[in-house]
Amino acid sequence: MIAVFLSVSSMHAQTQSDLDKLACAQFHKTDVAMNEIYSRVLKEYAKDGGFIAKLKMAQKAWTAFRDAQLEALFPKANKQAEYGTVYPMCHCNDPQTLTEERTRQLKVWADGIPEGDVCTGSVKITRSDRPLGPSGERTQQGCGRTPQTPVILPTNVVTRTH
Repeated sequence: MIAVFLSVSSMHAQTQSDLDKLACAQFHKTDVAMNEIYSRVLKEYAKDGGFIAKLKMAQKAWTAFRDAQLEALFPKANKQAEYGTVYPMCHCNDPQTLTEERTRQLKVWADGIPEGDVCTGSVKITRSDRPLGPSGERTQQGCGRTPQTPVILPTNVVTRTH
């Protein structure tokens, strides 16, 4: 009975090398997804040269930040000796988390912000499916990129649209 248990339990065990490969494969998948969203934004906003130039600058700065953040987390020259056998896995896990957050940021441009948001900036406006307030007035969010409490606007207030 013990021999059967040991053989079954070892089938589910993973080596550190397996965990490293899995973490790096997941990071690669996340990086590909972010680059797909980034490419989509570049294509959708192609006519706005000023925005495209600034977005490319922001993406380049973000990449430098991601790399610098990883170096700050693991600053020693001999990383494997200093941080152990889990370092390769961490080297993929940590930038994956940052890349997921950057993907969410880029998705705002790709998906747009609902009509009525006052902080759209360069982000396209999408049609709002938000219901009207209790008296038939439009509700308005402060900034759609972060959750906030809706503000009730008088019906005579004009909201910015593109």
